[in-house]
Amino acid sequence: MNQYSHSRVELFNKCPYAFKSKYIDKLTMISAPAHDDARICGNTVHMIADQGWDNAIKFYKNQFNLITNSHINEIVKFDIVRPKLTEFLTLAGDCMHEYLIDLPDFKGVVDLIIKNDNGTVDIIDFKYSNNVEKYTESPQLHLYKYYLEQLGFKVNKLGFLFIPKVFIRQKKLESIEEFRLRLNLALKDKDLILSEVDYNPYKVIDYLKSIIKLQQTTNFTKNESDLCKWCDYKNYCLKGEEHMILPQNTRRTLEVDLTPDFWIYADSYVGKSTFVDKIDNLLFINTDGKLKNTTSPVIRIADKIDIVGRTKNKTLAWDIFLNVVEELEKQSNDFKAVALDLVEDLFEHCRLWVFDKNKWEHEADGGFGKGYDIVRLEFLSTIKRLKNLGYQIIYISKETKSEINTRAGGSITTYAPNINYKIANVLSGTVDLTIRAYVEGRNRYIDLSKNEDVFGGGIYNFPTKKIILDMGEFKQALKDAQDLITPSEATAPLDEKKPAKRGKAAKKEDVKETPMDQVEPPKDESTIEVEKGEDIPFDEAAVEDIKPAKKPRKSRKKADIEQA
Repeated sequence: MNQYSHSRVELFNKCPYAFKSKYIDKLTMISAPAHDDARICGNTVHMIADQGWDNAIKFYKNQFNLITNSHINEIVKFDIVRPKLTEFLTLAGDCMHEYLIDLPDFKGVVDLIIKNDNGTVDIIDFKYSNNVEKYTESPQLHLYKYYLEQLGFKVNKLGFLFIPKVFIRQKKLESIEEFRLRLNLALKDKDLILSEVDYNPYKVIDYLKSIIKLQQTTNFTKNESDLCKWCDYKNYCLKGEEHMILPQNTRRTLEVDLTPDFWIYADSYVGKSTFVDKIDNLLFINTDGKLKNTTSPVIRIADKIDIVGRTKNKTLAWDIFLNVVEELEKQSNDFKAVALDLVEDLFEHCRLWVFDKNKWEHEADGGFGKGYDIVRLEFLSTIKRLKNLGYQIIYISKETKSEINTRAGGSITTYAPNINYKIANVLSGTVDLTIRAYVEGRNRYIDLSKNEDVFGGGIYNFPTKKIILDMGEFKQALKDAQDLITPSEATAPLDEKKPAKRGKAAKKEDVKETPMDQVEPPKDESTIEVEKGEDIPFDEAAVEDIKPAKKPRKSRKKADIEQA
């Protein structure tokens, strides 16, 4: 018998195609989350309750390439609701956090189990949301009660604990300090809401019927609705974008790679192009015309105007780049690497090309949000075409500096490539590492550290934090980082050694109560994968064993917590 979970069956009911993409085709999308991403923020709140403030905020920051004022604003919100959550847990008394239900046919994680003096337990699920009505109709807690009682628990009460959210934006003339004060005032008077739910076995029956339907499904249709806005696969499903898809999780033979795809950015005149020029068999695709200090073959990307008689013909820069990609696709050359210098200029050329094609003056002319999507699709799909050709790809960018204001009133300087933040997040996911070069005194360095104030990072854990801006030093650092991986680590079977992932809990065997110091960040419940066409034995008679009951619902606020 195979395991199922509430989240898996819920996804199937919402959209069979999304279920197939995630659990059968096993498509994983490159993540470029916003500062207020619901999944990340929800997991952070769970961690505040379970693992403490420091671990929770570290987890939150680790989900992003760079921390901005928007991220600090989100942390301010967490800090405001923290004492409310702490008070609730204090009143709750003897509790178990993140309790794993791991049965042959079901898997789930109960956020909080409260032990009562009479031997019964109450189960609570945290929701970082204001949408009380939506979640109180969920079958989640009913399933937890049903399966916990199979493990011997005597479940008394079920409830959702709603942690309040606010959605306000900083005004144009409002300082960051004034905005954060307004955030505090908006959240200060909002209480936690404990919404009690009466057990309804019909919820379990519907869940079991959905599993039967899932087993019998061969055509996983798309179910387009407003929910598509929050689907991980929306661009792939509705627009045909494939540049966000990650490869299958299959083991490759480990080899020391001294020619990784990378992105280097720095201020002007630091020497980033000269550094990249040391790569052998390199083709420069150049946009800024600075060619005096490089010797590799170069193709200039700029608008071209030809005058024949009285006729003026203009070829846009993006058309020239498209022609270059088309020529590279023929593989009739001996280049091994391609450098895009500067990648932000290419993006701007792409924007102007889309404007010209559609007779726009701005993305807004394409309709609400549509214009921006068209530009991103054109740019990223072309970059994917280039990456798929097998060349070593290097992005080169100038840097931009920003000041973010800390909660304590200070400020921190952050560094990032000079390109749209959403595009930067996606591009960083297409290379092996992103690095910043900088000048310190008379020397030029590469920053190899992973720092929340500097946009960067990658697949390597470098033993040194910075090196001289030199290709020989860079290759040695790459070798040193990969030499740290032992053969046993590299060749361990996937079911024996799995990479630690941010925001996801590790699988635990034969666990009933998880010690708090061992709990990983919460996650969507994972289960055994369902292979396409596989027959899954299922005891339909189990549905008949569940007797119906009424399904009223009660809501109460924090004042009633002591009776929960």
